[in-house]
Amino acid sequence: MERLRTPFFLMAMAAAGLIVLVEIGATWLIGGALPATELTGAAGDLGVAVPGGGAIEQPTGLALKYLALVDVIPLFVVGLMGVGLLLPDRIEGRAQSIATLVASIVLILTSIVLLIVAFVLLILMVTLLLAFPFGTIAYLIIWGHFPRGQAAAVLALVMFLKLVFAGTLVAAQPRFIQNKGLVLLVLTSLVANLLVAFLHALVPIVLVSILDAIAAIVLAIIAIVWGIVLLVGAIFGIIAAVRATASSALDVDLVNAVQRVT
Repeated sequence: MERLRTPFFLMAMAAAGLIVLVEIGATWLIGGALPATELTGAAGDLGVAVPGGGAIEQPTGLALKYLALVDVIPLFVVGLMGVGLLLPDRIEGRAQSIATLVASIVLILTSIVLLIVAFVLLILMVTLLLAFPFGTIAYLIIWGHFPRGQAAAVLALVMFLKLVFAGTLVAAQPRFIQNKGLVLLVLTSLVANLLVAFLHALVPIVLVSILDAIAAIVLAIIAIVWGIVLLVGAIFGIIAAVRATASSALDVDLVNAVQRVT
């Protein structure tokens, strides 16, 4: 087996970390005040008039931040690989299984909570939008505009970092391509990024917030599924480690018994 190229592996870890940081920090990267005149023009798409004047805080959405639920998994996996390089082989498997068990449970619980938050927000937005005219006006004032251009720029940056992550990971060790689980995880991350970008560009600007919430729900579900996969793998890993420990202890007892007889 080819030796791991450490500089490329460290670059992959750095890229994975930057991806999650950019997604979590999306709230500060996009958004800001929107002139009400722009909102008034956008409301014309729905045939609803809104008060003019002043400025309105435009929402930053959920999907960009919810991408971190999916992309934290590759970061965790490569982090385990990095820690595995420092640990002795006899404790590496056990430590990784226990860490995966804890992390998967945290991921599942966090994703469930955020899934509920996104679903409730989606129901609220749709209810207001359909409650013509006052509910529709309230929806337009709160969610009638979305920073689609800024979000697209952040998504482009994240996609670039994901490609850097995938490229440097392969450069670090080409045999990573043979790891089907890791390849599927990277593909899931890339597809999730494309899904958010597609939904943001699919509808008029006044409806983007609704599809953004739908994208957030999908991302939370994907994170839950991957969390379950990691949880099951961790449980099997712990069981295998316990069996190996029991077998090793049994072998030691047999050796001691033979020595006493002889």
